Amino acid sequence: MPNKLFPCTLVGSYVQPDWLMDKQKLKGRFPPRVRAKELWRVPSEFLEEAQDDATRLAILDQEEAGLDIVTDGEIRRESYSNLFSNALDGIDIDNPGQALDRSGEPVYVPRITGPIKRTKPICVKDVEFLKAHTKKKTKITVPGPFTMSEQAQDDYYKSGPERAMAYAAALNEEIKDLFKAGVDIVSIDEPYMQARHEKAQEYGVEALNRALDGVTGRTGVHICFGYAALIHHRPEGYFFLPEFENTRISEISIETAQSNLNCEILEKLPTKEIVLGVIDLSTEEVETVDVVKSRVKRALDHFPAERLTLAPDCGMKYISRESAMGKLKAMTQAAAQLRDEYAS
Repeated sequence: MPNKLFPCTLVGSYVQPDWLMDKQKLKGRFPPRVRAKELWRVPSEFLEEAQDDATRLAILDQEEAGLDIVTDGEIRRESYSNLFSNALDGIDIDNPGQALDRSGEPVYVPRITGPIKRTKPICVKDVEFLKAHTKKKTKITVPGPFTMSEQAQDDYYKSGPERAMAYAAALNEEIKDLFKAGVDIVSIDEPYMQARHEKAQEYGVEALNRALDGVTGRTGVHICFGYAALIHHRPEGYFFLPEFENTRISEISIETAQSNLNCEILEKLPTKEIVLGVIDLSTEEVETVDVVKSRVKRALDHFPAERLTLAPDCGMKYISRESAMGKLKAMTQAAAQLRDEYAS
């Protein structure tokens, strides 16, 4: 349970500096599922140091904006999923496969040639770096088992459920190590539960619960309609959301700003907490504080204030740093005003 009303956080990613990431190349393609080293502007021998410096800036920006829970900004990642999924055993990195992206277009993806296994920690160093540079609560994100299983060409497993459960077992090991490293929240990205909700209805909950087997820390899941910079159409509502009531997840991160989501559906999640997306990432325009407050109040008609955290709709990596800071400050100012208004 949040310590105060309307705590603020990121969904995961923050803006990577232009000197670090080639934004034009990034925006000109679908999010990479295999490694995409060509996106980095810094030579490989200096890349780790540059990523460290950029991560420090991302943490400072979050603190300056007034966020209560900070992330590493996913600064070291080319996309939300490819760093983790390509670090697992059972993947032929040199000979990728192909699969359809959520838009229906074919993209290069990890090719599974053997049993999916995690042989070493993947994001633990990111947690250690984050905790060394902030005293605030911390959050790290990892791709979900269902989403990873849909972002792969499977030349080994006999079925989607078998493949998803293998990813879940590997992710379970990682999540436990992330909590051992001291992170406060682990959030799992599962956009493909919305994009491919028919399959998710069959085995998505089972895979997610397997990933959380024996996990005692605070966990979340983010389900979205896709990056606003790349996926412009927003359906009227989620095809997969009430199902999370049957998971071990603590909190669910959703979009409401751009989609103007009917928040009545939140009533179907009576035991969960909600990370409410109240910042529209389809535009560089900075929302007014009153606009952000109005988006929060839509949810308050259907969900208790004490179980809400505020965040952008999705990751912020595709917008400018100036816009991101303006939007985050509008969100934290709205939260402060709402705190005064709803404090008992």
